Amino acid sequence: MELTQPKAIRTDLRPILWLSLLFAALKLAIQIIGNILAQHAGYGIFRDELYYLFCGQHLAFGYVDQPPLVALQARVTEILFGHNTMWTLRLISGLAGAAKVFLTGLLVWALGGGRKAAALAMLGVTAAGVYLALDSFLSMNSFDPVFWMLCALALIRIASSDSPSEIRNWWIVFGLSAGLAFENKDSVLFFLVAMLVALLLTPQRRILANRWFAVSVLLIVVVALPNLLWQVHYHFPTLEWLRDVQKSDKDVKLSPGPFFVAQIMTLNPLTILLWATGVLWLLFAKAARSFRFLGVFYLLFLAWMMAMHAKDYYLVPAYPVFFAAGGVALAARAGTKTWRNVRLGVYAGILIAAIIVFLPFSVPVFPPQQWLAYAKKLHFTPKDSENHAATPFPQFYADRFGWHDLVGQVTAIYNALPPQERAVTGIFAGNYGEASAINILGKPYGLPTAISGHQNYWIWGPRGYTGEEMIIIDGASPDEMKPYYDSCTVVGERNHPYAMPWEHGPIYVCHGRKTTYQADWTKLKHYY
Repeated sequence: MELTQPKAIRTDLRPILWLSLLFAALKLAIQIIGNILAQHAGYGIFRDELYYLFCGQHLAFGYVDQPPLVALQARVTEILFGHNTMWTLRLISGLAGAAKVFLTGLLVWALGGGRKAAALAMLGVTAAGVYLALDSFLSMNSFDPVFWMLCALALIRIASSDSPSEIRNWWIVFGLSAGLAFENKDSVLFFLVAMLVALLLTPQRRILANRWFAVSVLLIVVVALPNLLWQVHYHFPTLEWLRDVQKSDKDVKLSPGPFFVAQIMTLNPLTILLWATGVLWLLFAKAARSFRFLGVFYLLFLAWMMAMHAKDYYLVPAYPVFFAAGGVALAARAGTKTWRNVRLGVYAGILIAAIIVFLPFSVPVFPPQQWLAYAKKLHFTPKDSENHAATPFPQFYADRFGWHDLVGQVTAIYNALPPQERAVTGIFAGNYGEASAINILGKPYGLPTAISGHQNYWIWGPRGYTGEEMIIIDGASPDEMKPYYDSCTVVGERNHPYAMPWEHGPIYVCHGRKTTYQADWTKLKHYY
């Protein structure tokens, strides 16, 4: 692959900055409009968002299944906007998505590309379906790429600079970004290890022989320390959770071939020319010699995730770097200026068309029945990363249905109890989605706080409930309930047609738990 040498030093940053801001604003507008349309189409709050909101009401330095930043994000969002309007609930994640596009432009500049390369790379990131999806709801996944990209940008600048002050500043950026990434999602550990090995395997290992690298590592430890201390205090529940998931059949385990195909589909098949070209350019082009470690990193990281049977989206935060490299490579290919412009223009048009055609599979802008018809027309079949019975909608959409119905039923059941019974009645839910729906959506109706043994709800404990009288939201049959209560009566049924299979089942009123929740709490732990 013979390419012209990029002008890493001579490229003017200012035009790319303005262009990056424009594309970031476009990305944010797509996310906001998409969420307005989705709520209008009947899609409600997502299961995990309910959980994060409740975690945000119980701020801590960690939780069983995530570090603290997503709970802080949820708390700030609820204070500023509440949780009833979807576009404001998800605005911070949308801003993170805009930052991802903006940083793609900066990565192009750092790799030596100009405005055309930056525009193409940012358009590719905007067209990638997985980013449209992850930036459309409140989660840690929207911020993950931002921290990884800042780390990659820092390493690129360190590898291409001879200025001691610039090298110092970028090592500080790297340390702070990686530390915050640990407070956002623990999977950054895989990123850092793979990147370290990649550096050691290439001539860029020289950048590690610098005292500011040691300072950077110290910064990572200091910023990540609060969550680490929380893990120590609670005997590393996140490791226990990961082990439990690994031992279960919850996740789909893909062999290497399907895993790589999943990368292509997740990012939108029409973007492969861009990011795959970027990987090849980083690995083989003379112009990318200083950045070779990034191409090696991709091969190491991809192989590692395949070997671990990781979820296919675990690599997603790393791809904007390769979109940026692809933009540089495609914009620099040999040929006349006119012919290059035609090629780039045609491909940009294809990417714009891809955004329009595939947007409904990332953000549910169509009403349910219209979406089903559209999916059928395009021969789209939901393929989730978790094992479950077939559903008409992918889990990412199905988990937005049924919560208000559940709260409405439980409210009616609770209010129908005699006053003296209501005073001693609690609510037990089988998973964090159900418990959080009661605790977030049911709060205005005066429902008591729901408890559960699932994820961080187990750490929060039984809240003094003995089980004297309980409303139970569970998929267990009446016969399966008998060993635990003197009596259980089915008083409701969860049967929303679009909800996930485990959100179908009875609602019980049970009396006389045979052993107290406190005595049984260890047995009720459910960490996956």
